[in-house]
Amino acid sequence: MSPEVRRLLLPLTLVTIGLIVALGLHPIATGRILAAYVLALTAIALELTTRVLASRAASDRNSEFESALERRAPEPTRPAELLRMERELTLGIAGAGHLHTRLLPVLREAAGARLGLDLGRSQERARRLLGEDVWRIVRPDRPAPTDRNAPGISRADVERCLARLEEL
Repeated sequence: MSPEVRRLLLPLTLVTIGLIVALGLHPIATGRILAAYVLALTAIALELTTRVLASRAASDRNSEFESALERRAPEPTRPAELLRMERELTLGIAGAGHLHTRLLPVLREAAGARLGLDLGRSQERARRLLGEDVWRIVRPDRPAPTDRNAPGISRADVERCLARLEEL
């Protein structure tokens, strides 16, 4: 038996007992007793309907206040360092000036860290370990570009360089 039905039984029982007692004692006209009984049944039905609808509405959605209080999971974000490196790569591919001043120092540092040596002091060893293609890109004595607005390095060269560094 559902809770709504249990809540309904006690008031209905009491109102029906009141009807039987009032009809037995007959203090007022029968029409008025029956009208009071119908009025009481209507009140019980309205109260029950209101409770059922309110409980369903509360279970369907929270109030705006409760929604505002709920903690939301933070939006997934990409790490700032990753965004910075993507920007450096993009700009290094686009312009020779940016390649020389910003991207190449990062690639040299990565190559030195992977090899465990200083590229400036151990150039021959680094050249041998990295290979000619990568050494041509990361060598510390690489000359500055004459036209800083010229295109930088090709994407394929960057990918080859990074692939070789990952192999080390």
